[in-house]
Amino acid sequence: MAVSPGAVIVPDWHKSPEGKEYLATILRKNKRKFFGLIERPVLPPQMAADTASYKIFVSGKSGVGKTAMVAKLAGLEVPSAHHETTGIQTTTVYWPAKLRDSGRALIFRFHFWDCGEAALKKFDHILPACKEKADGILFLFSFTDRSSFDDLPSQISRVTEGSENLVKIVIGSKFDQFMHADVTERDLAEFRRAWGLPVLRMKSVNGPRLADGQTLDGRAGLAHVAHVLNGLAEHLWYQDQVMAGLVPAPQPGTEETSRC
Repeated sequence: MAVSPGAVIVPDWHKSPEGKEYLATILRKNKRKFFGLIERPVLPPQMAADTASYKIFVSGKSGVGKTAMVAKLAGLEVPSAHHETTGIQTTTVYWPAKLRDSGRALIFRFHFWDCGEAALKKFDHILPACKEKADGILFLFSFTDRSSFDDLPSQISRVTEGSENLVKIVIGSKFDQFMHADVTERDLAEFRRAWGLPVLRMKSVNGPRLADGQTLDGRAGLAHVAHVLNGLAEHLWYQDQVMAGLVPAPQPGTEETSRC
């Protein structure tokens, strides 16, 4: 199901004075805080907010940038060279957002599961483990690898078999390398018409650094990935509301696209 951008989540709330206060709970002196499985942002009493937790499986061909995407969302260094992920790698990312209808602030907890393509093919139990109790799947392709885009239909059909109620979002990585892009805007438009899935774009390079020249600027990094985190929050929260019967399901044909 696709949701119009901004229909559920206030898109630029993180730039407002109120949003910046919540954003400060995942930053420390403009550096990103990193949270373990049982850790969470600490909010002062006047900023109390519920936490909505979601498990997200990251799917895509080897080399499309799955690990780099998760690293960028988490505020970690993007690997300079590709190395196949061995086994399953999990990463927790927190993101504060504001619901449009109620005006309520929520803390979204995204638990990303990333697995190398070789491990998925070698061990039959890994894909079921990644999909078990998952709320959504991110399907990645690289703008610099046409074959990864052409593989999307078979990948979506294969990975989502028996999991119709999962949120499905497509992300095009390496959007910063537009001079070498093998996938056009026309290709994306035709894909959205055929599949009715939202398509987001992401750069696959590190963001600005702080004055020391070494540490990533956490606040600037969040600004670069806010459209992806908001898109995830929007679709996952909306699906919860639909499943609970609180809002009607969206009409077929709704399209979403977002640039980085």
